[in-house]
Amino acid sequence: MKKHRAIFLDRDGTINEEVGYLDDLAKLKIIPAAFEAVRLINAAKMKAVVITNQAGVARGLFSEDFVKIANKFLHAEFLKENALIDAFYYCPHHPTEGIGSYHRECDCRKPAPGMLLQAAQEMNIDLARSYIIGDRYNDIEAGKRAQVKGVLVKTGFGQSVLQDDGPDKLTAYNQPDYIAADILEAVRWILRENK
Repeated sequence: MKKHRAIFLDRDGTINEEVGYLDDLAKLKIIPAAFEAVRLINAAKMKAVVITNQAGVARGLFSEDFVKIANKFLHAEFLKENALIDAFYYCPHHPTEGIGSYHRECDCRKPAPGMLLQAAQEMNIDLARSYIIGDRYNDIEAGKRAQVKGVLVKTGFGQSVLQDDGPDKLTAYNQPDYIAADILEAVRWILRENK
C-alpha cells in the first residue's frame, strides 16, 4: 500500500489566531489564508493533519470535550470552504502543572514527536516525505525528531520567537527549513519543493 505524504499543521497561531488559551469558540478566528493553504494541500494529494498541544486541559481551563468541539468546528468551517483537514491530534498533558493524570511527562507533547508518529502509523504516512508548519520552535523540533522538514510561520508566536523573545529558543535541533509569513506561503514553498 502506497504511503501518503502529509503536511502537519499546528493549530493555534498557525491555522487560527493565537489568543492565549482558546477556551471559548467565540475567540476562535481562523486566519483567512489557511483555507487556501488547506485547499492546496488537498489538491496536491497530501494529508492535512493538525497536531496541537492543549495544556489548558491539564491546567483545568477547559475539557478534552471542548478541544474536540473546537476541532469539529474547525473541520466544519474548512469544509464550507471546500478544504478538508484529514485528522486532528492533540496532547492534553503538561509535565510540570496540571490535575490528575494530565500532570505528567508524555511522548505526545511537542517538541516530542508522539503525535506525528501516531498519525504516521494510523494514516500510513511517509514521514520522510512530509512537513510540519508551526509558529514555535517546538513544532519544528517535533518534526525534526520524526524526520519531517519544518516551516516556521510568522503568525502567532512566530514573529516573537524569531526576535528571540518568544516562548522558546532556537537550538541545533529546531532549525526551520524555511520561514514563511503565514501558512499559505509555507504551503506554497512546500509544493514548490515537491515539484
